[in-house]
Amino acid sequence: MASLDLDWEEVREQLRAWREDNTRHSEEVIDMWEYCLKHYKHKLGDERWMVEEQVVVAGLDSYRLDIAEHSLVALNEQFPGSLRVRKLKGMRLEALERFDEAMDVYDSIIRQDETNSTARKRKVAVLRGQGRIADAIKELTEYLKIFMSDGEAWQELCDLYLKEGDYSKAAFCMEELILTNPHNHLYYTRYAEIKYTQGGLDNMEIARSYFCQAAKLNPGNVRALYGLFLSCTQVSSSTKCSAQKKKETQQLATWALKEIADRYSKCRTNAMDGSKILETFGSLSITEKA
Repeated sequence: MASLDLDWEEVREQLRAWREDNTRHSEEVIDMWEYCLKHYKHKLGDERWMVEEQVVVAGLDSYRLDIAEHSLVALNEQFPGSLRVRKLKGMRLEALERFDEAMDVYDSIIRQDETNSTARKRKVAVLRGQGRIADAIKELTEYLKIFMSDGEAWQELCDLYLKEGDYSKAAFCMEELILTNPHNHLYYTRYAEIKYTQGGLDNMEIARSYFCQAAKLNPGNVRALYGLFLSCTQVSSSTKCSAQKKKETQQLATWALKEIADRYSKCRTNAMDGSKILETFGSLSITEKA
């Protein structure tokens, strides 16, 4: 790629669009900067510094530390003492695997600004990257005491609890997410999967209800339909299930299986046809978790 192949104004617009969309495209950013825009940075005005920050992150992502450090020096000279620039310094230390120093940088930011969410999230990322899951959970729990409405943080905490095998706390995280967005079918599906994994009749009935709600919110959610069929199978096979409930549950399982077969028949290529799916599911034998 040569600098003459790109119009600097088009490159500026593209980088701006990626910033607005909060997407990185790190390798493309580095190429556009290195082969074009860095030669026209004097024309960017104040936007130059947002571009320089974008280049630092892209350079760290793609391990082009030479480019990242060059832009970081420029930012530091323009904004000495900036917490935003200090965060970038911490990210550079992460890239160099100097994790303790990076944590010190983030701690210094938090001491100066306790509400700095980015520094707290970077600490969680460092701990998770080091495999210190318990410490990451502790840090993220403290973060959520301050930023309770951060959906991404609740999802991250759920992931961490699942890594630790703590399904009850993972389920609690999903309950919080459902409360904040009761129309998101993916939240219902994941919560149902966690309850299904926990096992036991009570959890299976909860899983069935939430799989059913997920399928209601999005009829195209095949994962929820699969889960609904499997949870219904578990409930109806329980000795604690009454005859009436067993009949209703089996009817629901049959409906879910029919819906799955219909989905496959509509997008069939070389995959199994509906009859094969029915045959396969009919042969499933699932033992309940002890």
